[in-house]
Amino acid sequence: MQCGDFKTTYAADMTIFDTRATRIMVFLFIGLVFTVPMYSSSYFLDVSNRIGIAIIGAVGLNILTGFTGLISLGNAAFMAIGAFSTGYLGIRFGLPFYLCIPLAGLISACLGMIIGIPSLRIKGLYLAMATLAAHFIVEFVITKWESVTGGVNGLTIPTPAVGHFELDSDKSIFYLIYVVVVASVFFGRNLFRTKPGKAFIAIRDQAISAEVMGVNLLKYKLYSFGISSFFVGVAGALTAYQAKIISPETFPITVAIDYLGMIIIGGLGSILGAIFGAVFITMLPEILRLVTTALAESYPDLITIFSSLKELVFGVLVIVFLIFEPSGIAARWYSIKNYWKLYPFSH
Repeated sequence: MQCGDFKTTYAADMTIFDTRATRIMVFLFIGLVFTVPMYSSSYFLDVSNRIGIAIIGAVGLNILTGFTGLISLGNAAFMAIGAFSTGYLGIRFGLPFYLCIPLAGLISACLGMIIGIPSLRIKGLYLAMATLAAHFIVEFVITKWESVTGGVNGLTIPTPAVGHFELDSDKSIFYLIYVVVVASVFFGRNLFRTKPGKAFIAIRDQAISAEVMGVNLLKYKLYSFGISSFFVGVAGALTAYQAKIISPETFPITVAIDYLGMIIIGGLGSILGAIFGAVFITMLPEILRLVTTALAESYPDLITIFSSLKELVFGVLVIVFLIFEPSGIAARWYSIKNYWKLYPFSH
């Protein structure tokens, strides 16, 4: 009689979903997510769309930072590249959204690989500073290259459409965003069953040993930058379609800091952690806003300090997670899951 979940082959051990029940639950959850627009308000759909975009961007950053160990503060820049590429391709060439989005991702990936070239020589805080410098370079180019980006005035993004059906509302664009979310999560989860994914992890854990074993460091670091930038560029393209109007102010450096907070709080080196972190960081200001609004009558000064309150809570939470749960929300989730899987036995 079988009394546990045992794997007898390497393929079985590497499967994404361990059991048939897990597969059923995942697909039921995905089906449930796609019913959200049927009964949700415009406000909830707006927040949900921003969560979806954040998940895609956080998955991309986690591939680079969490799985490959390369710290990047260039997320906002790559999102801007994806967003303005989408606007330019749609306005100048009249391309449909289903071509603009992947092309914007490819443009971001190419530029990301160029920016990633110094990663062979530098790492850690030095690499973080290099990507931070790249952010300011991209911001300068976007502001000054008015013929392509519209400069400080930005661009008005053409409305995406499928035939005569326009995706011009939060409800309709929800489906576009979450189709990309599902594809991104499955790709990210499957990536680390492949040779490049294993190479990324080897570089993160011990780059010198990985090189001795035959891993081409420059090649796989550039791959990591390229794949990560593709995801982030796609997130920027979807941001453009959701916002409809974009400008350099749409992608400040604080966006990159928020994404770094997502993968730290959610869990470095975990696709599930990227999802948890994206939901948490996106919902945090909304929860604070609801709380301050509810307490506004009794404490009117809360409204004036709301923006500072968000930054304070964000900073405190990052410190708390680094001290008490450095592996993030995902690690806590796995602990709870494993506890109930073995309950009532302790081992």
